[in-house]
Amino acid sequence: MKSRVACFVILWLATAASWAQTANPIPDQFLPAYLKARPNAFLVDPQGLLNAADFQDRLKFLNYHASDSTIDLFVYLIGGDQDFPEERRKREIVERFFAAGRPAVIVFYTLGAPQYSTMDLSPALTSHIPAIDQRHALASSIQQASQKLASVEQFDTFCVQLSIRIYWMERLVSGEPPVHINERPAARISPEKAKAAEKSAEKSAKLLAIRDQALKFALPAGVVLGLLAMVCVYLRVTGARTQYHFPVLEVEPRLGGNHAAGVGAVISFASAAVPPASQRDQMPEYLRRA
Repeated sequence: MKSRVACFVILWLATAASWAQTANPIPDQFLPAYLKARPNAFLVDPQGLLNAADFQDRLKFLNYHASDSTIDLFVYLIGGDQDFPEERRKREIVERFFAAGRPAVIVFYTLGAPQYSTMDLSPALTSHIPAIDQRHALASSIQQASQKLASVEQFDTFCVQLSIRIYWMERLVSGEPPVHINERPAARISPEKAKAAEKSAEKSAKLLAIRDQALKFALPAGVVLGLLAMVCVYLRVTGARTQYHFPVLEVEPRLGGNHAAGVGAVISFASAAVPPASQRDQMPEYLRRA
């Protein structure tokens, strides 16, 4: 196990060294937010690399860790292809802002590329935590995070694993006997903290699954909706321009005239003084019924 960790540390250091030559500096407009003062929150993300919901979920976990541990965990988020202009600036942040107050672990986490993340300890911890244990804590957290694919899920796993390692640091600071690195750390985590970490990871996994499904069907759905919109516009335009022509029907004149008479049957009486019944033509009854 020790040899595997050592190999991983060596590989990580080599990768970090090569990456440092090609990394881009953080844009100048964001540097004051990193360097001006001790952060008021345990998660520092001035560039908005996390969306609002993911940021609140991660911050909630770090707040819970602070309430359940004597060592705080501060995380500065930077882009996967970024680094501070000079490495010494990170150490200056630790020495200026974390020399007093509660002991803290300060992580400069590269979102989407956990293998490039770095970690520092506040001066109150450096004399109690050997350098080899510091490297093991960072390497173990990076190794666990690298097993995930999504950047937010990697960040979750990294924070959970590092919070476990911080409990080992508490034992060293308090003078308790050191624990073998292979010992399961779950026994040192309170049930509430483990439940919170599990819930946060489960929520992130669900959100990532929904996002992946949405991205999978977004392009076909967009194409279909676009085609339907084009068809509707085409039908609307062509319908507005449509003209209807009714044929002219040839009607023959009635009885050779231009039009028929405009009156019906006319009944006239010979005398107004004689009842109408006596003025009708007299005919046999059988003919009248016919």
